[in-house]
Amino acid sequence: MTNFDLSAGYYESNWPVECGGNRRQKIFHGSLNVKNKTHNLTTKINNRWNVMFIQRDVNELYLTGTMPNFIGDKPFGWVQKLNPDNLEVMYESPNLECGDHIWCGAIAAHVNGTIINVNGSFMHILDDKCNVIKEIKLPINQAHNGLLILSDGSIVTKDIRLSNDFASTLTRLSPDGKLIGKPLKLPEGSMGRIACDIDGDGECIYIPGVEHIFKIKVKKDSLSLDKKWVIKYRENGGDYGLAWDGCISNNHIWLMNNGDIESVRSIFNQHPNGRFTSPPGTLSWQRPALWKGNQQLLKISTTSNKVDYINISDKTGGGIIAPPVAIPKYNLCIAWDSLNGGLYAVDQNTLQIKWSIDIRPTMQPIVFNKSDELVINSYENKSDHIVVIDVKNGELLQKIDLKSPLANGMFLTPGIDNDVYYCSTLAIAKIKWL
Repeated sequence: MTNFDLSAGYYESNWPVECGGNRRQKIFHGSLNVKNKTHNLTTKINNRWNVMFIQRDVNELYLTGTMPNFIGDKPFGWVQKLNPDNLEVMYESPNLECGDHIWCGAIAAHVNGTIINVNGSFMHILDDKCNVIKEIKLPINQAHNGLLILSDGSIVTKDIRLSNDFASTLTRLSPDGKLIGKPLKLPEGSMGRIACDIDGDGECIYIPGVEHIFKIKVKKDSLSLDKKWVIKYRENGGDYGLAWDGCISNNHIWLMNNGDIESVRSIFNQHPNGRFTSPPGTLSWQRPALWKGNQQLLKISTTSNKVDYINISDKTGGGIIAPPVAIPKYNLCIAWDSLNGGLYAVDQNTLQIKWSIDIRPTMQPIVFNKSDELVINSYENKSDHIVVIDVKNGELLQKIDLKSPLANGMFLTPGIDNDVYYCSTLAIAKIKWL
């Protein structure tokens, strides 16, 4: 296998990008050991759509998000540098142009020290105090979701589409925001965020489409579709929804389908995305599914064309707004059903359920690899909670009410001292175990 360092494009940090790295494994090589510990909780209601925290240097914490202005005032993106102890704002960017689109973008700490932010149809390069160095209008006028930095420092992002009426486009930029080659139009629309791995030829990007999973070969000055590896995972118009992001582990991509729930479809039925001329009614993820299918976990080989799956629940109309997490250490993949409730640990080889727990997760978790703890949320009684679980046996170690009024499919981030940072619509929080 070609020797590439997937982390080479990032600032040397514990968590410089969403999910901790390009394979989206959400694994932090540290520990919490929360059992029998007390905790301190800091929750702040800021009435913003908070998307993710990342770390740059030691004790440097950055937060990005957008404004949930679905009607009325023009929306904008923003980046803040926060005090990691009390979540007070130290520096804040000016309002960042988003092309009037409302969706959760992304942020990353580049190896050159800059902060890269993608939101709507724009990318911004910022310095360590959130000043804008450069604003880049992306070539596609559509909301973009997610970004990854490749080993050469180039930045890749993709616009989000929920159907094949318009195909999604992959755009690659240099560290100073210049286009590298032509944007690559994909064969289908694509909802889930991109993931990156290494094969025999170098880096490659995996993208879930409306019906297929695609592999993109990365060359020095170009991106190209690998026509030998195109995997069908869904019948368009069938009883199952689209896949969100993939998590790459043990030569497989792990996906959950049933992601284009009613609120997501409502946002992307508008252009600009998420902008309504009159109040849209509810945009809640808790509304019933638009399909009859059970929630599934899909196992897709990166070395063949084999696809396996398991119905993780016997309840119909399953649905999610965040992808699964695979844990190589215990040969498990953790999946859930946000609409019906329930979290499940699935054996990666047999696809048998090893344990389950009755909670209601919605968001991107963290695995603390040294202490074998899974941290995820559970939305209960109109408040969001942080839940810590022993991944070996499914024991619920702690459940903490965050006093956060809404759950979302956003990202958890590990701190550096027995702590976790939480993001959702309207609220952010820090949980520190003592």
